Amino acid sequence: MAVLQTTRLTLRPCRPDDRDDFIALERDPEVMRFLNGGHAVDRARADPSATFLMPEGTEPHVWTARRTAGGAFVGWFCLWPEGEALAELGYRLRREDWGQGLASEGALALVGWGFEHGGYDRIVATTMVVNRGSRRVMEKLGMRYTRTDHIDYPDPIAGSEQGDVWYEMTRGEWRGR
Repeated sequence: MAVLQTTRLTLRPCRPDDRDDFIALERDPEVMRFLNGGHAVDRARADPSATFLMPEGTEPHVWTARRTAGGAFVGWFCLWPEGEALAELGYRLRREDWGQGLASEGALALVGWGFEHGGYDRIVATTMVVNRGSRRVMEKLGMRYTRTDHIDYPDPIAGSEQGDVWYEMTRGEWRGR
């Protein structure tokens, strides 16, 4: 995996010394609101079947995002392989870094890397219908809405009754944008 540079961010493959920063994200109820209803994650008692990623710093498809100026931790991004030529985009940022365009900036760099160097033909992303911030990031990337899934979760969180939206982009769409 490559180190990716944007105007304000440096994305580099995650390392074990990033773990404490990752855990701090999981302890922020607002960061976790659309993942588990806003409960701080206690990794000692975390559900092993949780449907969201809890990076340890050893995952081969996770990049740590830090501010280029000063190196402050911003969050993480991932392109998780879902097949030979398909990956799912994911990201999680500190609340203090929301609303500044950093999610779009980092995701744009990672999606570009995925199509140009990662060998992916299609990249997808999903979030809850009510997660307008993440949906806006996907739209800013040029991803297109493909469907809404309604899943009966055993422990539903507020807004889950409206479903989960899926967005995607192909390599051809990336190059033609």
